[in-house]
Amino acid sequence: MVRSTLIWIAAALIVTSVRAEVAVTSFSVPAGAHPHDVAPAPDGAVWYTAQHQGALGRLDPATGQTRHISLGAGSRPHGVIVGPGGNAWVTDSGLNAILRVHADTLKVTRFPLPAESGYANLNTATFDDLGVLWFTGQSGIYGRLDPATGTMKVFPAPRGRGPYGIAATPSGVVYYASLAASYVGRVDTRSDRVQVIEPPTPDQGARRVWADSRGRVWVSEWNTGRLSVHDPAPATWKTWKLPGTRPLTYAVYVDEKDKVWVSDFGANAVLRFDPESETFTSFPSPRKGARVRQLLGRSGEVWAPESGTDTLVRYRFASP
Repeated sequence: MVRSTLIWIAAALIVTSVRAEVAVTSFSVPAGAHPHDVAPAPDGAVWYTAQHQGALGRLDPATGQTRHISLGAGSRPHGVIVGPGGNAWVTDSGLNAILRVHADTLKVTRFPLPAESGYANLNTATFDDLGVLWFTGQSGIYGRLDPATGTMKVFPAPRGRGPYGIAATPSGVVYYASLAASYVGRVDTRSDRVQVIEPPTPDQGARRVWADSRGRVWVSEWNTGRLSVHDPAPATWKTWKLPGTRPLTYAVYVDEKDKVWVSDFGANAVLRFDPESETFTSFPSPRKGARVRQLLGRSGEVWAPESGTDTLVRYRFASP
């Protein structure tokens, strides 16, 4: 267990605009934080990884106030998600460990990777239907952690380097994207084995994945600037090129209306895709070099961390 350190930051400036029935609000976080991933919590707070400061941040959107929890010497947190009890789960590439930060006490518990697994370059995590945490490492691994027992297992990924974004479908099926190896992996959570699924575009650089309410898997393709969807039942694919001259599709997230949100480094924007009309709506950042690296949401909201501007952005829409 690691003792946590709190750093209080003054309330942030909030700027709001509205486009296409979506209210966009920006929240400043401490300078130099480089927020990489973000995770809205059930209590209204928003966790984010302050990657360049070795800390986990927590924003109160009602006041704009933030606090930082130090994760320890050498920390370089990448991903964060919310787990049972509203606790934050962090993949920390610097510490080569999974961290749990308690929502109430802010105490940090560290789950180091086995020494024999080597440096994993940890990336992202998700929970399956049994409450087991699955995670990826770009060095060429995927793994599982049982929070109830602390038991951890790490496995070599097919084709080596590349495992990046990971997510579970509503029924608990786990998929990950391999950026370097350009495939989507379906994890059999009972046998721990991975089925390689080939997207239709070669060398597409699948970066992140997310599932919609039907269990279809949406994929952001970094190398091609495309958004793709895989339907496992008929084993089919559809793909769309993002608008613009040189799109770079980084993150993908599907909201409760089954609208698909993506971040585009090339356009310096977050886009919303409507699968029914097959149209994109763009929300350009007013700040240069936003570099939104991940997207996540909760009912009626999508959140984006602008790693290049030390800003969190909320896209609020009417929830069904």
